[in-house]
Formats: sequence, C-alpha cells, structure tokens
Amino acid sequence: MASILDEYEDSLHRSASVPQGRASVGIPHSGYVNARLEKETPIFNKQRIDFTPPEKINSLVVSSNQLCMSLGKDTLLRIDLGKPDEPNQVELGRKDEAKVYKMFLDHTGSHLLIALNTSECLYLNRSVQKVRALSRWKGHLIESVGWNKFLGSETNTGPILVGTSQGQIYEAEISVSEGSLFSTNPDQYFRQVYTLEEESGPAPVCCLEIERGIEGKFFIIATTRKRLFQFVGKVPEGTEQQGFSSIFAVHADHLPSFREFPANLGFSEIAFYTPKLRSSPRSFAWMMGNGVLYGTLDYSRPDSILSDERVWVYPPDIDITVNKPISIVLTQFHFLLLLSDRVKAVCTLNGQVVFQDLFLEKFGSLTRMIKDPTVQQIWIHTEKVVFRYHVQRESRDVWKMYMNMNKFDLAKEYCKDRPECLDIVLAKEAEHCFQNKRYLDSAKCYALTQNYFEEIALKFIEAKQEEALMEFLIKKLSNLKPSEKTQTTLLTTWLTELYLNWLGILQGDPSQRNLYLDTREKFRTFLSSPKNKDCLFNNRASIYELLASHGDTEHMVYFAVIMQDYERVVAHHCQHDEYDEALNVLSRHRDEKLFYKFSPVLIQHIPKKVVDAWISMGSRLDARNLIPALVNYSQSASTQQINEAIRYMEFCVYQLEETQQAIHNYLLSLYALCRPDSLLSYLEQAGTNPNRIHYDLKYALRLCAEHGHHRACVHIYKVMELYEEAVDLALQVDVDLAKSCADLPEDDEELRKKLWLKIARHVVQEEKDVKKAMACLSSCALLKIEDVLPFFPDFVTIDHFKEAICNSLEDYNKHIEELKREMEEATQSAKRIREDIQEMRNKYGSVEPQEKCAVCDFPLLNRPFYLFLCGHMFHYDCLLQAVFPNLPAYKQAKLEDLQKKLAATSQPSKSHHRPKDADTISLGKGQQSREQIKADIDDIVAAECVYCGELMIRSIDKPFIDPQKYEEEMQSWL
Repeated sequence: MASILDEYEDSLHRSASVPQGRASVGIPHSGYVNARLEKETPIFNKQRIDFTPPEKINSLVVSSNQLCMSLGKDTLLRIDLGKPDEPNQVELGRKDEAKVYKMFLDHTGSHLLIALNTSECLYLNRSVQKVRALSRWKGHLIESVGWNKFLGSETNTGPILVGTSQGQIYEAEISVSEGSLFSTNPDQYFRQVYTLEEESGPAPVCCLEIERGIEGKFFIIATTRKRLFQFVGKVPEGTEQQGFSSIFAVHADHLPSFREFPANLGFSEIAFYTPKLRSSPRSFAWMMGNGVLYGTLDYSRPDSILSDERVWVYPPDIDITVNKPISIVLTQFHFLLLLSDRVKAVCTLNGQVVFQDLFLEKFGSLTRMIKDPTVQQIWIHTEKVVFRYHVQRESRDVWKMYMNMNKFDLAKEYCKDRPECLDIVLAKEAEHCFQNKRYLDSAKCYALTQNYFEEIALKFIEAKQEEALMEFLIKKLSNLKPSEKTQTTLLTTWLTELYLNWLGILQGDPSQRNLYLDTREKFRTFLSSPKNKDCLFNNRASIYELLASHGDTEHMVYFAVIMQDYERVVAHHCQHDEYDEALNVLSRHRDEKLFYKFSPVLIQHIPKKVVDAWISMGSRLDARNLIPALVNYSQSASTQQINEAIRYMEFCVYQLEETQQAIHNYLLSLYALCRPDSLLSYLEQAGTNPNRIHYDLKYALRLCAEHGHHRACVHIYKVMELYEEAVDLALQVDVDLAKSCADLPEDDEELRKKLWLKIARHVVQEEKDVKKAMACLSSCALLKIEDVLPFFPDFVTIDHFKEAICNSLEDYNKHIEELKREMEEATQSAKRIREDIQEMRNKYGSVEPQEKCAVCDFPLLNRPFYLFLCGHMFHYDCLLQAVFPNLPAYKQAKLEDLQKKLAATSQPSKSHHRPKDADTISLGKGQQSREQIKADIDDIVAAECVYCGELMIRSIDKPFIDPQKYEEEMQSWL
C-alpha cells in the first residue's frame, strides 16, 4: 500500500487585505504592500490514499501512526504509516456470522480491541499475529473505551474503563506476557463500577475519557445520547494500579454532576484537542442533538473541568431529521463535522463555517472520521476509499477573528510574526481605545502602527488630549531608528515644548501639585534619557532657547548639567550671586578649565573656600594659570587677602614641590610685601646652589632691594657669588655677617684677603676701634699687621700694635725655621736617591740557559730579552707586542718614531769594521745617539713588567677579544 497524493478538492481561501504605502510630509509612513507571490495552501489539505480494498471497509482506527482497518467479515489490516509499503494482514478466524461492530486503539497504538455485533470482544497486540478472545467481556456490546494514558504501556493497558450499550461502565485491565505470550488469559479482571441512566433508564455509554488534574485528582468524562457526566475524585497515592472504583463509589448514592440537552441524534460523540507538547487535552467539542457544546478544560477547578462553555448550533443546511452529522473532530480553532457527503469545518471562535468539502458520489457514503492525536492528522473513509487531511497553519487567520471580537491581545499573539497583520490589529485597537476615550492606551497603540503621523497627531490635538499626544510622541520617538535623525530632532523639540507648556499650566495651580511633580519627573527623565542624549546634545542651543523663552531657569540648569555644560551652570550661579553653589559645581566636576575661568570672580567673594578647593584639586591645577586671579585679588594689599594667596603658593611650593619659576617669584613678591621674616627663611631653605634654585635671582635681588630687605640681598649676593657686593652691603648691617661672607671664596686667597681688608678698613675708619681691628687679624690668617697699618690714623701710637707686631715677628720666625728644616730634609733625600741610583747600576741577575720567554714559551737566549726584578723574562719583540696595544695613543706614536730613528742609525750589514764607540758617537747636529734612542725605547717598553705592573691593572676591563674582530673570531671557531 502506498501513501501518495492523488487529488485535491477545492478549499476556501481567505486572505487579509492590508493598507498600501503612501508618501507623508512629517514622520514618514512605511506601509505594507499586499503581494502574494504564490497561491496560499488551504488549512485543511485533503489527500486520497492510493488504496483499493479487496472488501468493503467496516471500521478504521488510527493512533501513534498505527492504522488498523476491518475489511469484510474476517480480515484485519494493520499498517505502520512510517512503513506504508509493509502492511500486515490478520485473520479473525470466525466461522459464524459475527461482524465487527467497533474497534478501539489505545494512545500507544499497541492495544487493539475489536467489538463484535455478537456481544463479544477480541484483543490483538501490535507485537503478535494471533487474535485472542476476552472471555470475561462476553455478553456485552462495547460502545466506548477510556484508555489509561498514565499507566498504560505496550504490554499492559493498566486500569481502563469500558462502556456498553446497556449503560454499564466496567473497569478492566489487559496484560500480555513477554516470555510466553498468551500463556494466561489477557483480561486480568472485568468488574462493573457504575451504570449511566437517562430519564427512561440506562442509556448507552457513547464516550469515555480519563484525565488527571492537579493534586492527584482524576476527572472521568462519560457521555450518553443526551447527557455528559463528570466523575471527580482522588485515587490514594500508590494505588493508581488498583483502578478507579473509589471514584465511582462516591457517587453510588447520588448522581454525579452532568449536562443534559433535550434533543438527541440517537448517539453522541465527544472530541478533544491536545497540543503536541501537552499530555492533557486543552479543549473539547461534544456533538449532540442541539448542536456542538464547545469549551475549554480547566484542571484547577474543584468539581468540573469544563470551562467557557458555549453551544454552536448546526449550520442551516444540516437537518438532523434528514442529514445527521456522523462524526466530529476537534482541532485548535475548528471542529469538523462529517456528513454523509461532505465535511464542514466550523471556527470555534465565531461559529462560522470556514471550510466545506464535498465528496463525489462515486466514493460512496462517508462512514466515519477520526483523528490521530499524536500527529494531528484527520482520517475519513467510506466502504471503498480512505482520505487523509493535513492541517496546515491553522492559526493563519485567527488574528482577524480575535480582532473582530475586540480581543486584541490574543489577536496580536497570533500575528506577531506577520507585521502587516499586526499593524492592522494595532490600528483597530488604537481606534477602539480612542472611541472609548481611553486616550493614553490609544496613543500607545497608534505609536506602534504605520498610520500617518500627521493624521494621528491632529486627531489628539482636535480632541484636546495633550497628555495622550505626548504619550504618542514619546512612543513614536522610542521606535525611531538611529539613522532617522531629522524625525528624532522634530519629535524631541516638540515634546520639550509640550512638556514646558504643561508644566507652566500645572505650576500655577496649587491643587495640581502632585501632578506637577509627577510631570516634572517625567520631563527630567525625558531629558536624561540615554537614547535622546545625542539628539539633545546636537540641538542643545534650540533646547536652551525653548527653556529661556518659558523662563524655566530650574530646568535650564538641570539640562546644562545633563549636557555636562558646567560652564553655563557655573555662570548662572555667579550671575545670581550663588557663589557657594558655583564652587560646589566646580569642586564636584573638577574641570580645570572652568576653575581657571571662574576663579577670578569667586575669589573676590569666597577666597578661603576657593583656596580650599584649589588645594583639594592638588596637582590637577596649574598654579601659573591661577596667579592672575590671585594678583587681581591681592591688589588691595589687604593682609587677609595676601595671606590666602600665600597659603596657596606655599601649598604649591612645599606640598606639590612645584619648580615653576613664576610660582616661586610670586611667592617671593608676597613675602617681600607682607612677610619679611618668611622671606629670609624661604631664601635660606632654597639653598645656595644656583642650579637648584627655582626663583629668578636678579628679580629677587631687585625685589628685596626695593623693599629694603638687606639681609635677604646679602644672601642673594652670596648665591650669585658676588662676594664683594655681599660684604659691602653686609657692613651696612652687621660686621659679623660681613665676616661670614668674606670667608666664602675658599679657593681664592687673594679675594678673601681683599674682603677682609674691606672689613678691617670699615672697622678702623668707621668704628675707630683698634681692638676690633686687631680681632680681624686673628680671625683671618691671611692678614698681617703691615696690611692694616695704613688704615690707622697718624696719632695712633706703637703701643696699640705692640702685641700684634710681636705675634707677627714670631710667625715669621717660625716660618723661617720651618723652611730650614724642609731644606735639610730635601738635601738628605737627594743624597739617598744618588746612592740608590749608583746601587741600581751595579745590580744584576743570572739567567739559566733553559729559561724561556713568559709570552711565547721559547728559549730566552735565542734573541734579545728583558729581565725584570719580579723574575719575569721576555723577548724584546714579545714584550713590545704585549705592551704596544695597551699604551696611550701618544706613546704609541712616540714608540713608532723611536723605532724608525733606530732603524735609520743601523750600520750596513757589509761593514766589518766599526769605529770605536760607534753607538755613542753623535749622528749630527740636533740628533740623538743610538744609545740614547735605545734608552728611550726601554723607558717606554720596559718601564714595568707587563704582568706585574699597573699596565695589567689598567687593562682589566678590556675584553679578551677586540669587539671589531669579534665576528671574525666567532666565524673562525665554527
């Protein structure tokens, strides 16, 4: 058997119209274009199964993709729809005239019950081929089965309920053994638990459904032709396997709750809709005489799970006396009614027929319609043909129905992925709210639509709903894209104007105080919104103009703070003499440029606080830029004002350790003007090293001279090393100060003597104090009595200088004796040196024949050599080679020159006779002898041992390999 598409029947196609896009003047309108690129498939898509049964189809059931159909009298066909090409045929093996009455298949597709018209029941498990009779069920015509979806498995049904044509409800259980199948009877038990009755007595049990609610509560729904019963009760925890007898036992003495309708079809059928991801049904549809009772299932209710019930009467073309509905199937938003020649689909939201499918007479009368609850497929069959319906996008037009019912939330939920439909719903909701004077809700909805901006705005303006207009503009603004800058600017400016107008109206009405505060908070939130920040910043000039035109200085300051336009905020406070507030803004935001700009104004009114703020800023402020403010402030020469300036300058110098000359010069000027004691202390602390002094010496000298601070001038002269000027000025102040200055030039005795002579002349000529003059002699060892005598007047007697003259003569005598002693020591030293020279000339050393050169390790006596007192011996050429690289450049040059001269004085090798004393004869006028040249070479080369002398010590930091030859040496090792 092959499941292939055979033919499509015509279906009703419904499509929603949407507005076309148009141009707009203000905020652009982007409408949606209604364009269908391809024909939309119908909701209920019919497919004929390519299957010709060998016998007529009696009954058909489907569950979990397992299809079972009864053919003729004795054949059963089972098909796994996942493998439709592998059907399985089972023979019932009945020899009598028994026929299949009904078939029932559980939710797993494993357990099949076959009810025969002979009041017998057969059982077939999916895993076996043999049909078994249920002996305990014999004598009952089975009308319905309530499967246990909670305990049932592929081998065991768990406790189930069975309804008969006599109104009895039985509880049963069927189990098969995996080891030896059917080794025992499959029906475990079969006991009656209840009997359903109508007015005339017991009535057939048309349908049974078992559902579980919350807190372990079970709901059992049972229907007859006119009544719908509900049995509610709890099964004790852990006893679910024992069945539902306890639930029915509660209603043994009184009827359970039920719904009854007067008319009947002679039968009834109930259908349930279960979402794919839920285990319990969500809605139900009961087909009975009056029509279809539709509702939802609420498992939280205590006694009845039926909720939101309503009756949809049958369409006018259905006459229950002639053309009764045969079956009903429920989907999410529709129930389908099966008639003998057609199928009708009715929307459960509005009761309208939205689909009708006629079947050709050649197929025969329609017999039954069922739905596979697991895959949501609908099956219909006649005695000859089988059809299948696929439900595709059932909710496509549900939004429109909810919208027409004014259930806008549900409508938006079902079209949230279809923007063109969502726009229609929002527009309808906005219009509905506007008509009902819910203007704020209307504005929120309008802002989400693509309707013309101007039309909506004018609509609220004409209705004088300024608050709703503001809400609309706010929502519209929040939906704009970042690229829509022009629209954003327009809305932002308009909203600012509306807020200011509204605040102005509310502010004048004391009774609206709370509303005013709330509106003010909204306005501030609007101004500080991060999304509006860029737009407000780019258009801040316009916003300032609007705020100024309304005289709203409070929000002007608030807006300036948000825009970080602190200059405007500080200027505003200064204009209103709010200097403390201005300084608070500066201190809080710590902007250096603003400090420089506003400090000249603030320091005139709150100097101490301003200086405190400067100090708190620390090194972030450049004190040079604050000097103009301090100078302007201290021009009145008030002590208090100057003290504040000094306080900040001292902070910069001593705490921040500023080295800028302008700062130190200004502090000097303040000290010279107001604090001379601090001036000298500052100068002394600065030191006497000109390279480490940060003030200008010349400026400081002129400043101190102008204010008559002589001691400070003396100190500056000393720093400038102008000792004569320092002494001259110090003599006007204090002789002792002059003496301290006179001793400063330690390396220049002549200058020191000159300075002390100035002091002595001042003491003699100005103070006319001989004793003091004599004291000067004792203070300076450079002065003698003969140096100061010319300064004394002629009438001074020798008695005044007797002691000084005697002391001077004694000093001369001591000096002469000391010179004599030094001469004698020098004579003795010269004598000892001559003796040492004579001794050294006669000193010698012995060299053994086997001695070797310390450098080349070859026999020493082979060529000229040197012997040192330390015992090292070197060939002449080896020693020269070792010494030459370590000699200074000038000695290297001299050595090369001497070697050239020595080579020039060499005698020809052919001469066999040498004149006597040839090495000592003169080589001409102005030329050295050969012996003298050799001596000079020895003085350079053999001045000391190359291993033991200073030459070795000086070469300790030289590398073993010349850096210039390092690469060459390294390559030689590779």
